[in-house]
Amino acid sequence: KILKTLFSVHPYEEVAYDLVPLNNSLSNIGAGLIGELKEDVEEMVFLKELKSSMKTDYIRCTSLRNKKIQKVAICGGSGSFLLNEAIKNQADIFITGDFKYHQFFDSDGHIVIADIGHYESEQFTSELFYDLLIKNFSTFAVRLTKNNTNPIKYI
Repeated sequence: KILKTLFSVHPYEEVAYDLVPLNNSLSNIGAGLIGELKEDVEEMVFLKELKSSMKTDYIRCTSLRNKKIQKVAICGGSGSFLLNEAIKNQADIFITGDFKYHQFFDSDGHIVIADIGHYESEQFTSELFYDLLIKNFSTFAVRLTKNNTNPIKYI
């Protein structure tokens, strides 16, 4: 339909266009992860450990469900668009950043949303890439910044 329309309305004799297929041959790869803990963990214990391990001073979360955490969904950065996928996959908690106020209502008691902050959810990515680069490219001069680039300050 698009090409037919393009040919019918284009003012030139020959239409210049390029079609690039966007087929994802790696259908099991996406923006987030879902995994299961070896042992169930009490919600508050899990959240305190999350807060400590992610080196954040706060976690914004929905009401706890008084259910142990076993299945965990994660998306670094701004992952609210994956909430329905996390619910569909029966995750107990969804860890991400940048949830807006009204989006917290979308959990509707099906899942605990743990918003740890955009920067906080991605802060260790540079270290992962650093380790990957020095391990696989020994002749590269790789430098890891020590600068905190989080534009948000907490008082």
